[in-house]
Amino acid sequence: MIDVVVVSIKHTGNTYYLAPGDWNLKKGDFVVIETENGLQIGNVVKEKYKEKSENLVLPLNKIVRIATEADLNNSNENAEQAQKALVYAKKCSSELELDMNFVDAYYNLDKSQLVFSFVSDNRVDFRDLAKKLAQKYKTRIELRQIGVRDKAKRVGGLGPCGLFLCCNTFLTDFNSVSINMAKNQLLALNPSKINGVCGRLLCCLGYENDLYTDLRKDLPKIGMVADTELGMGKVVDVDIFKNTYKVDLGEKGIIEFVKDKK
Repeated sequence: MIDVVVVSIKHTGNTYYLAPGDWNLKKGDFVVIETENGLQIGNVVKEKYKEKSENLVLPLNKIVRIATEADLNNSNENAEQAQKALVYAKKCSSELELDMNFVDAYYNLDKSQLVFSFVSDNRVDFRDLAKKLAQKYKTRIELRQIGVRDKAKRVGGLGPCGLFLCCNTFLTDFNSVSINMAKNQLLALNPSKINGVCGRLLCCLGYENDLYTDLRKDLPKIGMVADTELGMGKVVDVDIFKNTYKVDLGEKGIIEFVKDKK
């Protein structure tokens, strides 16, 4: 078991599992951490706890320091300047007639890198745009194409359930979601019902899929021919919670049967 602290970067939505070192950190503390994009300020979302080493990618990065007031002020100034850079990038991409829908922009803490995120249905040759941005801001420029699910994670919003988006509040990774999960839960395959605000299948389809699979395993499938004590018939409905299924027995009508659990 290894001591771990969990830190989240708000503007990217990324979550990091880090070695706490000698720092006495509490939930909500702001810390400076080393990321793939240099130093950034993150927020402690889970205090020090023990985690199995096989669940982690070792070695763990360490907390650089607890964020100072100067760090926080610097971060706020960087955020304001990044928003101005975002406006300029949108203007330049429009002039270059590039198919780029910009989502956000951010500097790392020491302003050695300026990262832009955008969505596009096609691959974009943004070399000319990168040159213009580098000439203006005199720093390393990264233009990162992200998917629509990543955009929803960063922008946020309300889901069809009326709650804030799962991806924007607590999900750290996007697990695979398939149309078979909706079928497994006997949901109407209506895009307006099973798609999220990102236009992709709802992440929550995967939450209860294992339970539905387990409850359905002893029940016949809809459409199959079942041999009942009243004769052969076609299964027309199943109720996984009542553990029953209905069979169309022709002249005898549609009869409901209880499936004995094995």
